[in-house]
Amino acid sequence: MIVTSLKPLDEILDSISPYSKILIAGCDGCTQPPRGLREAKTLSQLLELAGKLKGKDMQFKVTTVVKQCDSFLTASALKSQMDGVEAVLSLACGAGPQTVAEIFPDIPVLPAQNSHFVGAEDREGGILEDRCSACGDCILALTGGICPVTRCAKGLLNGACGGARNGKCEMDPERDCAWELIYKRLERLGKLDLLKEFRSPRNYQAKAWRLTP
Repeated sequence: MIVTSLKPLDEILDSISPYSKILIAGCDGCTQPPRGLREAKTLSQLLELAGKLKGKDMQFKVTTVVKQCDSFLTASALKSQMDGVEAVLSLACGAGPQTVAEIFPDIPVLPAQNSHFVGAEDREGGILEDRCSACGDCILALTGGICPVTRCAKGLLNGACGGARNGKCEMDPERDCAWELIYKRLERLGKLDLLKEFRSPRNYQAKAWRLTP
């Protein structure tokens, strides 16, 4: 699950204020809460009203894309709607505006949302938890299926820092110590020997991932 939140209306309005004809593009993909056609229409109405209150007359076109991060789907959905458009306001996660900007390099593409995390939902507990930082070098096989990059407040790769108390992180007493969870999981699996393996410092270039046919 990708969790996003709408930027403040004033911030969005400031970003689109230089333009008069704006395409608001929703996304039917992965974000929670959903930001599809209905949300795009609602946002257009709010921005139109807010613009008029500030003496700015803006015209909005509204559409949605199945997945804005898919360049083929995005190009297919938007190309026929770009006539006269001065800017695109994207309701996708951070990947969406970047994809649209690559397809239409001569048109400003502006984000309407902030992206917060890739996570998992505990429906019974009613909580959302960060579970993946998309680091590009997954080590879950060595850590019992628990990600230390994301779930350890310090992102430690080679064991606990020693600051945990009663199974909780010293940085946040409400947060479980990821490395204690990893230890217990590996102990249960009979694989504590994996803790003896040294893990090299993170290769941040691994995040610069590109799929090639």
